[in-house]
Amino acid sequence: MIDDRTTNATLLVGRLLMSAIFILAGLTKLTGAAAAQAMMTKLGLPVPMLAWVVTVVIELGGGLMLLAGVMTRPVAVVLGLWCIATALVAHFNFADPQMRGHFMKNMAMCGGFAYVAILGAGAYSIDAWRKRRAG
Repeated sequence: MIDDRTTNATLLVGRLLMSAIFILAGLTKLTGAAAAQAMMTKLGLPVPMLAWVVTVVIELGGGLMLLAGVMTRPVAVVLGLWCIATALVAHFNFADPQMRGHFMKNMAMCGGFAYVAILGAGAYSIDAWRKRRAG
């Protein structure tokens, strides 16, 4: 039988691993704004500057919130939907094995976010701390 401590530690590790890709991607886009906007232009997005801002907020902000366990369930829903959206916009060329792999990675992450949305952050999170404080 798995105890609560093991479950909560596993939820924390899972959040750390799932948030890492978003934090890194968000930081890369934040510090390389011109390159990120050029990529978004190449993808045909209508307002690359706005797309860049939304992307940084979702990837960096959502990644940090997931890591800390803040509003974990709604953040997991947003990041899961983001995985689907970015797969459809940026990883749709199935003739390219690398793109197909990125598409499938996004779908797998979406599945992981479904678990996070259902299970929440666990005891080692700001969500749990706030709940304990509220009584």
